[in-house]
Amino acid sequence: MSRTKAGRKGRTVTLVTGIPAADLDAVGKELKRVCGSGGAVKDGVVEVQGDHRERVIAHLQGRYRVKAAGG
Repeated sequence: MSRTKAGRKGRTVTLVTGIPAADLDAVGKELKRVCGSGGAVKDGVVEVQGDHRERVIAHLQGRYRVKAAGG
């Protein structure tokens, strides 16, 4: 899981990688609801608009091994 601004006109996006393909859509929907923001699932990566690393980590820790990447 990481945070980036690259190619997004300065807007911060939280990226979640490593989710099994079968769970991508469901996890993407959950994370958008939990964070209260928009997002998308593209090329096996869940994108959530804004910097929501702490919320995403807290939500996914029960089901997956979570590691934060980047600064």
